[in-house]
Amino acid sequence: MEINPEVTLRSMKFFYRKLFFCGLISLVFFYSATAQNKQEPKTLLPPVETQSPISKGQKPAFKGQTRIGGVKTRSEIKITSIAGGLKFPWGLDFMPDGRMIVSEKPGNIRIVSKEGVVGANIQGVPAVRLKGDGGMYDIKLDPNFAKTRLVFWNFVEPVTGGGVTSVARGKLSSDEKSFEDVKIIYRASPAYEGPNHNGSRMLFDKKGNLFVSFGERFDDEIRKKAQDLGSSLGKIIRIDKEGKAVKGNPFEKEPNALPEIWTLGHRNPQGLAFNPKTGELWASDLGPDAGDEINIIKAGANYGWPIISYGIEYSGKPVNGGLTVMKGMEQPVYYWDPSIAPSGITFYTGDLVPEWKGNLFVAALRGSHIARLVIKDNKIVGEERLFTNLHKRFRYITQGPDGALYAIIDDPDGKIFRISN
Repeated sequence: MEINPEVTLRSMKFFYRKLFFCGLISLVFFYSATAQNKQEPKTLLPPVETQSPISKGQKPAFKGQTRIGGVKTRSEIKITSIAGGLKFPWGLDFMPDGRMIVSEKPGNIRIVSKEGVVGANIQGVPAVRLKGDGGMYDIKLDPNFAKTRLVFWNFVEPVTGGGVTSVARGKLSSDEKSFEDVKIIYRASPAYEGPNHNGSRMLFDKKGNLFVSFGERFDDEIRKKAQDLGSSLGKIIRIDKEGKAVKGNPFEKEPNALPEIWTLGHRNPQGLAFNPKTGELWASDLGPDAGDEINIIKAGANYGWPIISYGIEYSGKPVNGGLTVMKGMEQPVYYWDPSIAPSGITFYTGDLVPEWKGNLFVAALRGSHIARLVIKDNKIVGEERLFTNLHKRFRYITQGPDGALYAIIDDPDGKIFRISN
């Protein structure tokens, strides 16, 4: 058979061209998978929790809900104290020029310079009920602060019948020495004499609405209010800057329900953060003796307390007979047993430590560390405990405008730490 050289040459060119493009596509997929895997732990270490569970006989609802395998940061990380002399700092927000405004549990608000100089108490702050774990809590600047100069903070307000967790708003004076036109825009109901589990954390969404979390006030009788839609206790609410319920809240048409309620069934939620990848709201919640939770917050959802829990009472008895699952109630995406007492949380979106991108960081009080949680498809796939050698009660953590993490500690000589590579 006669072979046509011209046809053979064309066939060979076609073959090699096809081979080249197949190789190129394979290479693209390889690098894409490699980049994705950099965000995921390749090999998990043993779980970071080595103590035995306190809640005997309880089992997680799904694999990886607790005691996930450990991970270890490969980058060299530095933690540096940049300010001190704060009295039990609770909340921190960044001003437009990079300075920080900090709330202190005894009832003070101060501005801290970028060099770490702590300013005087800003005047005009309403009286705070400092009792038990109550006092001043979180602080947030109006998203439009550069124009409005409005500052929001929440605190336990002394009232007839004990105390209520309230949200206040004030305009920072031009000399930054006082708040003007201070107004209490929201009061959690009802008032209660007990001093514990007041909450509370705040977070603005992209529309300028304010999410606020409230504790259930601890004692056996009052904590039942966490399941009562006529009470703000044990709830996360969504309000506007005037303290009014935002239209479209899930219970606005429910008879006898507070229209500001977003979710119910919380115990003592002290951390709120938006997942930058999904836009979903996440929250930390302190359990009793064990059973601390990380939850994905869904409008109208019930998170179970005090009907279901992975913890036990401080007396050693199971909560509500030991129920951990019930139809119509949400499961935590992750829980701890024993307790680490999670407070503030934040998602890392910076570039200083690329392997941390998308991870959730949790300030742990009882655990005296910062927990790093690696997330994939809304599941926790790895956990790391950072700075355990410092033996500090971490109250809050957030990301600064420079891409570093900033953490504060619950201490009479409270400090602000900067965490970076």
